[in-house]
Amino acid sequence: MKLAGSIALFHYWNRLRGDRSAPQRTEIEPADIKKLLADTFILEKDTRGEAVFRLAGTRLCAAYGRELKGFSFPSLWRPKDQRLVARLLDNVFDRHAVILIRYEAISQAGRALPFELLALPLESGIGSSRCLGVAAPAHKPFWLGADPINDAVIEALRVVDPATEETEAFQRPAIEAPELAPVDLDTASTIAGYGKARRIRHLLVLDGGRDE
Repeated sequence: MKLAGSIALFHYWNRLRGDRSAPQRTEIEPADIKKLLADTFILEKDTRGEAVFRLAGTRLCAAYGRELKGFSFPSLWRPKDQRLVARLLDNVFDRHAVILIRYEAISQAGRALPFELLALPLESGIGSSRCLGVAAPAHKPFWLGADPINDAVIEALRVVDPATEETEAFQRPAIEAPELAPVDLDTASTIAGYGKARRIRHLLVLDGGRDE
């Protein structure tokens, strides 16, 4: 976990559960996590067994440009990831696993923004499966809330089963950008074998060349 909100909610949940696999839903006190409420959510299984939003924070709804209550959680992801997300949530609901997802949220205008999502199981009685979660961006650009998010691509995830303490990791292969210059130089620095170099706007100009 990298974001403060994810870390804070996990510690709160972990403290409540003690030596159990999950705390009771009734043990969650909104006042205890009031600084996180705008980014938090509660999911439950509907009659079809699909994870839907029971509650969603105001900032999270604003980021997606709509009220999320009643919407399918997997539907927020692109089709190729929806089945994976549904399986992950089954682990949260049925096995009381904890899932952490880092994903790239994409807006209607094509802007991309990294998000981190944490889903934590809640014990809520026979026939009623729920989980508590938080989803927040790595930073808050000017357009967030004005340009709605309408797509999401999983970048990395971690699944932790509290019963066995097993961890499963998934990571999409990284694509490295080619280097545009041997090193990143400041003005008038030296590249071995080339002599002095000067920056002019975005260009790197090397002194020398063909003698006249």
